[in-house]
Amino acid sequence: MCSIQRLAAALLLLGLCLPAIAVAQSADTIRNRATEAYRQRDFLRSAELFTAAAKLDEDGRAGLLYNAACGFALAGRKDDAFAALEQAGAAGLDEVDQYKADSDFASLHSDQRWQPMLDRVAERARAVRDFWTSPAMQTPFAANLTDDEKIAGLSKLWSEAKFNFIHFDKVPGLDWDAHYLATLARVRATTSTLEYYRVLQAFAAELRDGHTGVWLPKELSDEALARPLLRTALVEKRVIVTAVADPEARGAGVVPGVEIVEVDGAPVLEYVERRVAPYQSASTPQDLEARAYGWALLEGAKSKPVELTLRNASGASVSRTVTRRASREYWDAFRGEPMVFRMLPGNIAYVALNTFNDNRAAEMFEAAFPEIAKADAIVFDVRENGGGNSGVGYRVLACLSDAKFLGSRWATREYRPTYRAWGRREGRFEGSPDSVAPNTKLLFTKPVVVLASARTYSAAEDFLVAFRGMKRGLIIGEPTGGSTGQPLMFPLPGGGGARICTKADSGPDGTEFVGVGVVPNRVVRRTVKDVRAGRDAVLEAAVATVAKTGHE
Repeated sequence: MCSIQRLAAALLLLGLCLPAIAVAQSADTIRNRATEAYRQRDFLRSAELFTAAAKLDEDGRAGLLYNAACGFALAGRKDDAFAALEQAGAAGLDEVDQYKADSDFASLHSDQRWQPMLDRVAERARAVRDFWTSPAMQTPFAANLTDDEKIAGLSKLWSEAKFNFIHFDKVPGLDWDAHYLATLARVRATTSTLEYYRVLQAFAAELRDGHTGVWLPKELSDEALARPLLRTALVEKRVIVTAVADPEARGAGVVPGVEIVEVDGAPVLEYVERRVAPYQSASTPQDLEARAYGWALLEGAKSKPVELTLRNASGASVSRTVTRRASREYWDAFRGEPMVFRMLPGNIAYVALNTFNDNRAAEMFEAAFPEIAKADAIVFDVRENGGGNSGVGYRVLACLSDAKFLGSRWATREYRPTYRAWGRREGRFEGSPDSVAPNTKLLFTKPVVVLASARTYSAAEDFLVAFRGMKRGLIIGEPTGGSTGQPLMFPLPGGGGARICTKADSGPDGTEFVGVGVVPNRVVRRTVKDVRAGRDAVLEAAVATVAKTGHE
């Protein structure tokens, strides 16, 4: 009997009268029926259906078997419950704490098989974890790591990128192996752990990807990552202070709008090219600009103030010494609330979505929705949103339409060693975009505009891509950073770590934005004059747009 026939027969034994031709397409249907049976407390039926679905869905097999175990346990079928849990663990669902906390398994706790089963699951999880992130690589911090540790860390970074980095097609001129060999000598020549990690950062930066890079051990934070409480940016090809949170610096004349001409005695553009840009992992020119002339520009030792030569609006130059503060103090000074809402003249709601790192932005938006809904239009601002979880942004977008909408498409590498041995090319797995259902309780149908900048990254770009696909309004501002994806994170010797981008995202229609940026419908850039006047020209353009129509 062929495999399809055997599967169809098995389903018939479970009471599923499905034609064999439909078997391959029935996993979702069976899963939905299983879920409904569980809700109806028909636990045995639910368990059998989840088991059947698991045979059809390889990617979701572990979770489906886990759900089957829940049903079997609640139905009193302990033998079947233990068998399903063992299979779920073998398929990759090995979170022992989840097994312990799930009340569906309460009847199994007193069984003599429970603890041994948990031990096997935990051991299997440990073995898998240690294979990929071996404790041998997680050596403690030292002021200067050994040569062996340094070479091992570089090799780990090289190999993880070799087999997992998704965007080698965007750096066609890069010979990754030759780059590795050339970097070995630089690694051996380092005389401190900080110098070593800077070499690793420069090594990873050659991949030209903002979701790929190296972070320093926490012990080096005060030595390398302290900053003055200033925000800076490249505006009209001049380095401009855009915000100041240090009263002492402000009192000394370091105010928004002044131009930075020199840093520690070096012309600022030369300083960036030599001391900052080589260590920044960036996906686009605007991404590199935002990093190198923004938060990374004045990084350094907390114990060493930074010497700035400034030029004010009248053209006069002055020198100022500015104190660096701990990295956390810097981010605390400039990190706003996840969501900020206020009403603008003309009955326009301004909603800044500043981060999608957790659910708070969506929760705050939904909580404020009754007031927001009174507006005649909404201006969303994601110019300072560095990303997080795409689902958070989708929750907001779900309130803007009564129809389903699509998220980003995605793809990843499909490397099969045997295929390579046979001379076949590596494959590529293409994932379908998420289909997001509308919020059935909250709906805003009036004009909407979204503000974007080169500091808009990752999940915030996914937000823009989905918004554009919904055709709900215009995007105004600057092209985004052009960097999103799923990073694979791993530790390196000495306490630092790295991440490698493993997923390529595109618009639901296949439009590329990684390495390009989401290009606004209307490009509006701030000027030096705007900064000095405290004027937000991008927001003004958005308000003028929604006042007219807000739609394309």
